[in-house]
Amino acid sequence: MNIAALVSGGVDSSVVVHQLKEAGYEPTIFYIKIGMEDKDGYIDCPAEEDIEITTYIAKKYGCKMEVVSLQEEYWDKVVSYTIDAVRRGLTPNPDMMCNKLIKFGVFEDRWGRHFDRIATGHYATTTVIDGKTHLSTAADHVKDQTYFLGQVDYLQVSKLMFPIGGLLKSEVRQIAAEQGLPSATRKDSQGICFLGKINYNDFIRRYLGEKEGKIIELETGNILGRHKGFWFHTIGQRKGLYLSGGPWFVVKKDVERNIIYVSQGYNPETQYGKTVNLQGFHFITEDPWGDFEDTKEVAFKIRHTPEFTFGTVRKIGGIYRLETDVKIQGIASGQFGVVYDKECKLCIGSGMII
Repeated sequence: MNIAALVSGGVDSSVVVHQLKEAGYEPTIFYIKIGMEDKDGYIDCPAEEDIEITTYIAKKYGCKMEVVSLQEEYWDKVVSYTIDAVRRGLTPNPDMMCNKLIKFGVFEDRWGRHFDRIATGHYATTTVIDGKTHLSTAADHVKDQTYFLGQVDYLQVSKLMFPIGGLLKSEVRQIAAEQGLPSATRKDSQGICFLGKINYNDFIRRYLGEKEGKIIELETGNILGRHKGFWFHTIGQRKGLYLSGGPWFVVKKDVERNIIYVSQGYNPETQYGKTVNLQGFHFITEDPWGDFEDTKEVAFKIRHTPEFTFGTVRKIGGIYRLETDVKIQGIASGQFGVVYDKECKLCIGSGMII
């Protein structure tokens, strides 16, 4: 089988190569380089060390390696989406778009189509049921990354391999240490997909600037402070408000008037909701429900967390409504709700929260 392995230089993708070799495969390694570049200059992406480690991995395991640059495509498809969503007061998910449009989109169209499978270091698995491939959760539920894969389509998931999906993170690090891989003790990457070490607020400030506005207590209408632009804040946010007498949470945004509304306390009802409406619902493998008038039991996530929320889904016109008895904190428009079967095994699909 001809396999393309996407390797970033981190411990997870490095161990992917080891696992593939142990299984008897001869993968070709690809490093996708995206140091964002635009008309105003260059945003540095720390690729040099990543490429150095990936090159070491390729030599150690005798694999062919290719560095591919998708800077322009990343800007057009992911960065512009992120900036536009933030400008509209929404909470974007660039990591999800990056997987769908770059790693398994542009890369697949240009390079991946020459391979039988594409292997990545995601903590996820696939399950074949009645001849159809389904995206399913990883053995390590804390590290499970199926939330970020909730927008992939059937052609993509049927070609994907997740060689570390059956391992715990501790086991991955142990393998890396035993094999003397330079990424064995390397910290997990943080930040937006390929933005590397760039601070998110610095990134947003570069393209949307700053505009002072009011921070108002929702219940009383009292002005508590000032902010530098609603686009720096998201629903459910607690840190970065710099208000005394907290904790304070962002519960609402007025995009037209550039106002942030907050609520105080550890458990204000205004923080929570029990209903999540999803538009444009995307099924990964198939629609398991069809046209149904009742409700179906499901598990779901509205952000990347180890925990699932349990509830029901019902279809109302073109909207899929998730309902639960559990109070959900920080339901943010623009984010994605990813839906699973009630056993928390199969990832059914996702829709955008409205």
